[in-house]
Amino acid sequence: MKLIKNIILLCSAAFITNSCQQGLLDTNPYQAMGSGQMWTNESLADMGVNAIYNTFRYDRIGRRIYMYDALANVSQNRDGEALLQGTATTGADLFSGYWKEHYEGVSRANDAITNLPEKAPLSAEKMGRLVAESKFLRAFFYYRLNEVFKGVPIYTTPTSVSEYTLGRETEAKVWEFIISDLTDCINEPNFPDRYVKGNSLYGRATKGAAYALRGKAYMWLKEWAKAEADFKKVGEAGYKLFEGSYSDLFKEANEQCEEMILTVQNIGVVNCGSDTQKALGTRSSYGSGWNTFCPNPDHVDSYANIDGSPFNWDDIIPGYNLMKPNDRVVFFLRDNMTDAEKGKINSPEMSQYLPEGNEARIMKAYENRDPRLKMTIITPYSTYRGVLSGKENTVTLRHPYRTDNLPEQDLQLASSGKYYYLYRKFVYEGLDETPSRDYGPIDQPIIRYADVLLLQAEALNEQGKTAEAIECVNKVRARAGVALLNSNQYTQVAGQDNMRERIRNERRWELNCEGVLLFDEMRWRTWENTFKPTNGTKEIWGGIYKSCAAWKGDYMYAWPIPLKECQMNTNLIQNDGWTN
Repeated sequence: MKLIKNIILLCSAAFITNSCQQGLLDTNPYQAMGSGQMWTNESLADMGVNAIYNTFRYDRIGRRIYMYDALANVSQNRDGEALLQGTATTGADLFSGYWKEHYEGVSRANDAITNLPEKAPLSAEKMGRLVAESKFLRAFFYYRLNEVFKGVPIYTTPTSVSEYTLGRETEAKVWEFIISDLTDCINEPNFPDRYVKGNSLYGRATKGAAYALRGKAYMWLKEWAKAEADFKKVGEAGYKLFEGSYSDLFKEANEQCEEMILTVQNIGVVNCGSDTQKALGTRSSYGSGWNTFCPNPDHVDSYANIDGSPFNWDDIIPGYNLMKPNDRVVFFLRDNMTDAEKGKINSPEMSQYLPEGNEARIMKAYENRDPRLKMTIITPYSTYRGVLSGKENTVTLRHPYRTDNLPEQDLQLASSGKYYYLYRKFVYEGLDETPSRDYGPIDQPIIRYADVLLLQAEALNEQGKTAEAIECVNKVRARAGVALLNSNQYTQVAGQDNMRERIRNERRWELNCEGVLLFDEMRWRTWENTFKPTNGTKEIWGGIYKSCAAWKGDYMYAWPIPLKECQMNTNLIQNDGWTN
């Protein structure tokens, strides 16, 4: 049973309001009674803390965090993204929504941290646990705010909207505050290391999660030894890699495995599940999705071969790399095209089309690759177990599309006439997974042990402990079924710099759709690589559908303080480079 999932239903119906007052959401989320009454018995205290967890239902905190990968050039937003296209202003919802949702979480946590000790009739053991949970969640919200805004106001007590007048603390001061809260959690004897599958409290914050988040904060501060020590503590708390396949890790049956440290607790009930089926799924998916977010072809090309050697299109089709992107469409066309279909293809390379064998030729590009590629992404001419008119329908990703009915059974995209890579990860298949387009039951990972292992490897490598870093990465690679580092000529690590890039790529391949890669790119200060006119939304062969803006300068590494918040609180000073 998923306690948090079920409690959320009650909290949402009886106690939570999403009303806002111009900027920050209402600091009093309890419509049925005043905040002071909220903590006067054990049941209400439980609901008050569960109200903090309820913020994970918000899009930018937990429910739709996969969308951040579209800013990291790993995924792409088929509808475009204002920030990448260079049109985002300080009033953009990306910034204001992120600020508003995370500060509502802060507000609810402050309410609990202040009122639980003063008013709640709880045992010492439960009091210690609930306060620790609340401090962990407050630290999490401030962590996420500090990642992008680089210094924010720190509120520690229940505060009305009219009293939100503090100026910004420095980025360093906010990291110090986050670490202090997490240290309190870690030092609380009644805060458990972790919960095992089936425990009625599974889904709540744990000491292992606190170590993981504190280690992440130390990574931003480049305090590598402290980060290393915290990440080791996560393993000692009982977290470890899931022993099955990478694809099985993201199935409902395994969502409470030892690898999951912090997750959004989803359930197949309206407003209490994920919406990946709609955003990542296709028209052939159960419920008819929109494939709004698709894998970026540049990211797909980055997946190495299974032996660790780099993938090169010229090894499959000589001369491919020198061709103009849109001319490459010829290699992705289906066998036995009609004359009418051929007439719609605008490529001077049609002489290279094979009426028989065109599909087989392109499929070779995806053979013998890192197995996570096909477990994450639906590649050309691979199959997908969809649903059509209430019945299972195995379809194939072909181009050009004809019909998803018999005899063709083509996979249907939401964009007519276009040809994108599509996600398989977090997209339900067949009738047996029984989702709906709007509320899938699979939990959304926020922190999992593979993430921690790769961060531990980074912390070790930055201290010059490259051999130990290799051991951490190889644990992840072994589960993936790809050649281990230092096992052959292609995987031989050539020093600290080479290892640094290998770790970064490993994170890009391992953590796609999990909402962490944008923040990696910002922390590494490599995000500018996304902002190139040659990037943007692309079809499989690299042809640009929506172009990207050029990088405007290092000021982009700090998001603007939302315009509305600056107007409400004149003590907020805007980040350099942004104009209100």
